[in-house]
Amino acid sequence: MDLTFSERETAFRDELRAWLADNHPGPEPTEGGEDAKSAWRRDWQQRLYDAGWAAPHWPAEYGGRGVTPSESAIYFEEIGRARVPLPANILGLLLGGPTLMVWGTDEQKERYLAPILSGEEIWCQGFSEPEAGSDLASLKTRAVKRGDEWAVTGQKVWTSGAQHAKWCMLVARTDSEVPKHKGLSYFLMDMEQDAVQVRPLRQITGESEFNELFIEEAQIPDANVVGGVGNGWKVALTTLMNERAGLGFALQIRLRQLLDDLMATAAERGLLEDALYADALADLHVRCESIRLLAWKGLTDVERYGQPGPEGSLVKWLWSETNQQLTQLAADVIGPEALTQGTGWSYELLRARGNTIEGGTTEVLKNIVAERVLGLPRLKAAA
Repeated sequence: MDLTFSERETAFRDELRAWLADNHPGPEPTEGGEDAKSAWRRDWQQRLYDAGWAAPHWPAEYGGRGVTPSESAIYFEEIGRARVPLPANILGLLLGGPTLMVWGTDEQKERYLAPILSGEEIWCQGFSEPEAGSDLASLKTRAVKRGDEWAVTGQKVWTSGAQHAKWCMLVARTDSEVPKHKGLSYFLMDMEQDAVQVRPLRQITGESEFNELFIEEAQIPDANVVGGVGNGWKVALTTLMNERAGLGFALQIRLRQLLDDLMATAAERGLLEDALYADALADLHVRCESIRLLAWKGLTDVERYGQPGPEGSLVKWLWSETNQQLTQLAADVIGPEALTQGTGWSYELLRARGNTIEGGTTEVLKNIVAERVLGLPRLKAAA
């Protein structure tokens, strides 16, 4: 596609860039723990919402600006370039809201979309389980119909932001007599009930970004089924495609910033004269540009089909591996500081370890790319 911005796209970029320059949220709080950081990001989303910048990619009828896919990409690039945080309710804005726009009833859209946009109600994603991560269709959380409600029992894990969430996009098994992909349903579960216990998981970075959910007879009204009973797999795929496509632009611009910072440090220390470091940095530069162009190329699917395609898996796979390579090289370039607790580079190095697992493991993403992008036959297990 032509990456030259039109007059409209340039005007959109300049308007957003000027607003971000005048409304920077300031540094992330260093005291008060994760609750303070969450409140800081919610305040930031409220400011974005008040100015009409919380989700410009949403249709105007739902409170967005109805921008084009290209303008949406520009939005995420500018958010990254300004080094400001994503909105607190990013899962609701990128995943929950767009999924409801495709599969939700008119009543569901009217009830949930506005609080998602304003950040009044935070959302999380209850997909992965201890024995069903990348193989989502193997999940064991069960939902049993009782009158006009469903009783849900099971366990979820790696649930980002669950400790702050009001609603959970939950996939559970409603029929065990049919093939596993066909026996799933997609629910909106209220997190504020005693039957749902959230246990934060502390990472090697020291923060608790993810959580375990223990669900024991949680009650979900039948009105909170999205897309119809037994159709959960198709609804979940809509969520997953939006996840890998929507974050691609923010991730690639942040990767570029980290590489620029690393190159500047290498130049200060005279390491660009060393062929070993120069070649490694050049390889990372080529990778960053490839990811950027792949993210833009994915827009053609949105423009053609109205939703992201499986190519988003390729962007996520390449970003994960490149970010790990970059942070590992940073340890060589920067030295002991990159391994010293509490420094920015030590955080990046430790946090990057999870990149090839979260959001779909690299192994599974390679299969998706092979089968759905390249059209290769599925690998059959040996007898």
